[in-house]
Amino acid sequence: MFGFNFIKFQPSEYVMKVKNGKVVREGVGLSFYYYAPTTSVVVVPVSSIDVPFMFEDMTNDFQAVTVQGQLTYRIVDYRRTTQILNYTYDLKERRYISDDPSKLAQRVINIAKVLTKKYLERVPLKEAVQSSERLAQNMTKDITQYTEMEKLGIEVMGLSILAILPNKETMRALEAQAREEILRNADHALYERRNASIEQERRVKENELNTEIAVETKKRQIRETQLDAERSVKQKQSEMKEEQLRFDTALEEKKRELIELTVTNKKAEADAKAYELTAVMKSLQDVEPNVLQAMANMDMSPDKLIAIAFQELAENAGKIGQLNITPDLLQGLMSDMGTNGSAGSRGSGGRAR
Repeated sequence: MFGFNFIKFQPSEYVMKVKNGKVVREGVGLSFYYYAPTTSVVVVPVSSIDVPFMFEDMTNDFQAVTVQGQLTYRIVDYRRTTQILNYTYDLKERRYISDDPSKLAQRVINIAKVLTKKYLERVPLKEAVQSSERLAQNMTKDITQYTEMEKLGIEVMGLSILAILPNKETMRALEAQAREEILRNADHALYERRNASIEQERRVKENELNTEIAVETKKRQIRETQLDAERSVKQKQSEMKEEQLRFDTALEEKKRELIELTVTNKKAEADAKAYELTAVMKSLQDVEPNVLQAMANMDMSPDKLIAIAFQELAENAGKIGQLNITPDLLQGLMSDMGTNGSAGSRGSGGRAR
C-alpha cells in the first residue's frame, strides 16, 4: 500500500537489501518491509547446486568419447558472486531479472570440460574408458586450485564421473577385442587345466611306476636274501657232508687199519697154528695109525664112536661073514641122537660073526 510491502525469504536464500545503491541489510532468510520505488533486493542461493553434464572429447589416440558426470557446488562468497553476476530479484514477479544465475552453472561445467579435456589428451582410449574414478579424483584436485572458481566465489563440494563411453562402433570393437581376449584367456585356462590334469596323471603314473619299482626292488632284495640264506644252508650242509665224509673216511681208514691188523693177527695166528700143527705132525709122524685113531677117539661122544664103528664095519665088510642089526639097536640109536650119546650104554642089540 502506497509502495510499502512486506516480503519473507526462505532459510536457503541469502538476501541483501539495497537502498540507494547501498546494502542496508543482509542475511539468510530475512523478512522485512520495503519501499518498492527505492529498494532492490539481491538473492543468492545458500544450498548446494547439482549440475549434471555430458560432453564429448578426444583421447590421446584420436578416439571420441562421451563423458557423463555430475558436479555439486555452492556459493561461499556472496558479495564476490554478485559483483560478477546479476542476482537482482524482482520482488513483484518473484524471479531474477536476468539469466546470470543460470550462467554460473554453465561456467562451472566449462571449467570441468577444460579439466576433462586436459586429462583425456594424455591417455589412450582403453585407459580412458577404465579411468572414471581416477579422472574424478584429478578433476576434483585441479578444480579446487582453479583461480576462476575463487573469482566466482564458489566452492566445489563433489564431482563424480558416471561413465566414459566411446561411440557405438568403437564400443563394439572394444567388446569384440575384449571378448576375444576373454575367449583366449578361457582357452588358455582350459589348456592350463588340461595340462595340469595331464601333468597330474603323469605324476600319478610315475608314482605308480615308482611304487612298482620299489615293490619289485623289495621282492628282489627278499629273493636275494632267501638265496643267500639257502646258499648259507647249502654251504653249511656241504660243510657237514664234507665233515661227515672226512669222518667216514677216517672211520674207514680205521676199519682198514683194523682189518689189516686183524688179517695180520689172523695170519700170525694161522702161522702159529700151522707151526703148532707141523710140530704135532712131526711128533706123531712115527706113531702107529691105530694109536692115532685111538687118541682121536678119546673124549668122543658115544654116537660118534658108534658111527666110527659102523664105518670100520663097512670098511671090513669083506671080512665079516654075517652082521645082524636088530631094530631095537636102530631105535635106540635114533632116540639117543640128541641126548649126548647115552644110547651106547643102554644096549648092544647087534652081533657079528
